[in-house]
Amino acid sequence: MPSNIETPEDYIATLAPERKKIIAKLRDTIKKNLPKGFEEIINYGMLGYVIPHKLYPKGYHADPKLPLPFMNLASQKNFIALYHMGIYADKEILAWFQNEYAKNCKTKLDMGKSCIRFKNLEDIPFALIGNLVKKIKAKDWIQLYEGQIRK
Repeated sequence: MPSNIETPEDYIATLAPERKKIIAKLRDTIKKNLPKGFEEIINYGMLGYVIPHKLYPKGYHADPKLPLPFMNLASQKNFIALYHMGIYADKEILAWFQNEYAKNCKTKLDMGKSCIRFKNLEDIPFALIGNLVKKIKAKDWIQLYEGQIRK
């Protein structure tokens, strides 16, 4: 990504047309379902959804100058990635997501610890992503983060 990316709109404008539509639809899905307390920013060169310093002054343990990350959305070379830290931190949410994904998608789930990779852009479960986004409220993410990650 070019270094002059400052807004989500700038990020989307840099994408190829077929990716632009998908990222815009995923962004819209996330924003419609994102609980209060999270903010959208450019974070690590991609769309980021964070808890701002005004709600969590400690910031991210790896770099306290950064707000507490929760979720990111990126157009990678061979896939679209949704990074959702709640899946990494909460085994119940992970199990729920894996189960629901199998019910809602024709393709096999491709994921890492917090990264869900969508290689088939025709089989992205937007409604499921919306439900995933709603699963963790800002205060709950702070508790999970403090208890599991920021030890």
